[in-house]
Amino acid sequence: MNDVVSKTIGIWMSGKKSQKLNWKELISACASHGYKLVKLDLERPLEDQARIDVFIHKLTDIIAAADQGDPKASTIIGQVEQYLSNHPNIAVVDPLDNVRMLLNRYCYYSILQNEPSFQNKGIFTPTFAEFTTNDIEVNIGIMKARGVKFPVICKPTIAHGSKSAHEMIVIFNEKGLSVCKSPCVVQTFVNHNAVLHKVFLIGNRYHICKRPSLKNFYASEDIEPIFYSTGEVCKADSQSTLSILDPQDKPDITMTINEDVIKTVIRVLRKEIGLLLAGFDVVIDNQAGNHAVIDINVYPSYDNFPNFFEHLLDCIDEVVSKRTVKGCKNYEGSYRINGLINVGKCTNSYGVFGMNVN
Repeated sequence: MNDVVSKTIGIWMSGKKSQKLNWKELISACASHGYKLVKLDLERPLEDQARIDVFIHKLTDIIAAADQGDPKASTIIGQVEQYLSNHPNIAVVDPLDNVRMLLNRYCYYSILQNEPSFQNKGIFTPTFAEFTTNDIEVNIGIMKARGVKFPVICKPTIAHGSKSAHEMIVIFNEKGLSVCKSPCVVQTFVNHNAVLHKVFLIGNRYHICKRPSLKNFYASEDIEPIFYSTGEVCKADSQSTLSILDPQDKPDITMTINEDVIKTVIRVLRKEIGLLLAGFDVVIDNQAGNHAVIDINVYPSYDNFPNFFEHLLDCIDEVVSKRTVKGCKNYEGSYRINGLINVGKCTNSYGVFGMNVN
């Protein structure tokens, strides 16, 4: 155990995510680092529950609901923000304002698209456009102005808050745009031979897993829109027919992810968005071999992250230590990266690519 005065970590997450957590292992890991763990209840005043030093949360769905006007969610988030304002020395993982940046797909796609360090490094986010109306003619004009080409993936603009946030549509032609329900984002589909690379981050530690994805698609006037859920197609054990390549698309070579590219993306996300717990999805363009960042996630599932709790507590130790040394009033996502560490091999059937890097 570390030779430090015992501190308290307050944690909140939804019932669904809470059920997936190995609480016994987490409590043990916290104790080994000198922390007591307290599960917070947002239905009760936070001031009455515990004096906490670190606040870990996954409030994405509640924040999203609050931002869309839900009165109960607004009350909860208001109380949390007031509590954190009253106790500025609490280390927050992650700051709510930073989390908000990833609730809107158009917002974070814009950050990625405008990132100068991606230039000439084979990194891009596919062209995209936001629809705020269901008028097809207006939306066709918006797509053309922004260089969005068919086929496209239509996604809800709000990336969290409901099951529909993960419901997608592949659209092959202009008439197919009739199924789009605003507000939504359409993004040019990049053919990537049905392979998705998911990158999971804990501070300066990362882990890359390979997952199934959508097969290659091409613009067509004859194909109707295809509706799907990312959970049905892109989970490690998914066996969707949408992931089976057509015979003419069988790849002759396996496209290998470039870890230098991954490190560049990580540095940008930490600098521009400042989250300790996040993840992003990358596909490799099967024509040019460039890496496309197609989504970013707040506090993703870390099911396959080796020794997740130990890495999480190490990260918290570093944040608390830096706050103590610098005497900062609040963690605002400015945690600096001295080096990036790939935490090792993935045990799932889809494997992991990676090397130890600094």
